[in-house]
Amino acid sequence: MTDTMLALIAEELGRIAADKGEALPALTSDSVFLGSDLPIDSLDLATLLVVLEQRTGQDPFRAGFRHFTTLGELAALYAVPA
Repeated sequence: MTDTMLALIAEELGRIAADKGEALPALTSDSVFLGSDLPIDSLDLATLLVVLEQRTGQDPFRAGFRHFTTLGELAALYAVPA
């Protein structure tokens, strides 16, 4: 599931970046969302989380915020029940 989620996250990040006229660097599970070379901000990250919920039907944040920094950490949240 994590590889599938990583692919979905990468796909959606690509769309968000393209909408802003930006290009994404190569993504790995260790890519950091904010404060790195990814051309996204906190609003883009919030948009990503909404889209992931719509596409997967899962909301790992339903019970409250869960910390994540990297793409791999976010993908793992979808593999573990909230």
